[in-house]
Amino acid sequence: MRTFDPQKQIVYEDNHIIVVDKYPSQIVQGDKTGDEPLNEALKKYLKVKYNKPGDVFLGVVHRLDRPTSGLVIFARTSKALIRLNQMLQNHEIHKTYRAIVRKKKIEKTAKLTHHIYKNSKQNKSFVGKAGDKRTKKAILDYVVIGESDSFFLLEITLHTGRHHQIRVQLSSIGLPIKGDIKYGYSRTNRDASISLNAHQIEFIHPVKKTLVNIVSSVDLPDFTKLRFKKV
Repeated sequence: MRTFDPQKQIVYEDNHIIVVDKYPSQIVQGDKTGDEPLNEALKKYLKVKYNKPGDVFLGVVHRLDRPTSGLVIFARTSKALIRLNQMLQNHEIHKTYRAIVRKKKIEKTAKLTHHIYKNSKQNKSFVGKAGDKRTKKAILDYVVIGESDSFFLLEITLHTGRHHQIRVQLSSIGLPIKGDIKYGYSRTNRDASISLNAHQIEFIHPVKKTLVNIVSSVDLPDFTKLRFKKV
C-alpha cells in the first residue's frame, strides 16, 4: 500500500474541509487488513501541522473502493460534516469519473439504469430485477471521450451512489473496467488497481457558500500511456 503523502495528495484544505487525491491501494477508512486508512493518516497530519492537543476531529463524507483512485472529501468540523452529508443525500455534490474499458461496439453516449443489490459476504453487487425488494435503482450517464487501439476512455456521471455501482453497471453491458477481475475483466493491472478514477468534484462549499471545483491529478499509468485519441 502506498504511504500517504500530504504534499502531493492534499488538493484542497481550509478550516472546514479537506480534499485528498487517493492513490489505488489506499483505503479511506479502516478495514480488516489493518492498513492505515486515509482518515487516520490525515488526523496525524492535522495534529502535527496545527499543533492540536487531544483527538482531532475528521469526518468521512464518502468513500472510494480500495483499487480506485481519485478525489475524496473529508470534513474538519461537525458543522461541515452535517451539511456535506445533507448535500450528498440531495445529490448536490457532483462527481465525475473516468474509466478505461475494452473497446467494443457501444453507443458513444448513454444513460444506464439498473436495479442492483449488494452481497455483503462476497463484497460484490449484482444486477437484479425491478421490483425485487433487495435491489436499489442505480443510474449513471457515460460518454466515450477517447479511444486507443484496444480501449475506450469513458467519462461517467453518477446520479445515484450504490455499492460498486459503476463497476457492476458497466460490467453488465459487457464493459468491465480494465483490471477489475471481480467484475469480469480478464486480468489484473500490475499494481492491483482498477482503471477507474474519481476525476472531478464540484459543489458549493458548506460554510463559505463558494463554488469548489477540483480535478484529480493522480498520475495513473493507464490514463497517461495508452495515448487516447479524442472521439
